[in-house]
Amino acid sequence: MPKRQTGDVQEQVLSPEDLPKPTVEVRSRDYRRHKCPQCGRSCYRDKQGHRYLRDLGNPRTGRPHILEVFYSRHRCEKCGIYFSADMNELAPPGSHYTHRVISRAVRVVLEDGLPYRSASWHLWRDHHVFVPFATIQNWVEGTGEKKKRAAR
Repeated sequence: MPKRQTGDVQEQVLSPEDLPKPTVEVRSRDYRRHKCPQCGRSCYRDKQGHRYLRDLGNPRTGRPHILEVFYSRHRCEKCGIYFSADMNELAPPGSHYTHRVISRAVRVVLEDGLPYRSASWHLWRDHHVFVPFATIQNWVEGTGEKKKRAAR
């Protein structure tokens, strides 16, 4: 008689190779010309780059979701500065996670009152995005909300 599986399938994962493959969505912020943030002059594209952002996964398929963003890098000949196309609507500069992941993590800690480690597990279990608990702690402390609540 075959064994009956109980519980979450992901609890039975023993190695990273057994995890479900993520869905990858390609987005573009690649412009031929873009305005300089300092002088407003239209600048040609100098280089191209790409960046991977982790987003909230799909609970129906049980797969993580990754945004692959291609963007342009520009150089202003007048100012002599290099700058990239704006991606602030997707994620903060230098972050590996989208604004949706950051806001969900902070909300889980502040509204539900979960500890950081439990919040990390909650994000993986329910939203299929792995965020280290120390990263969640940095996000929460960056908002200053937890200190405000403790002072009350």
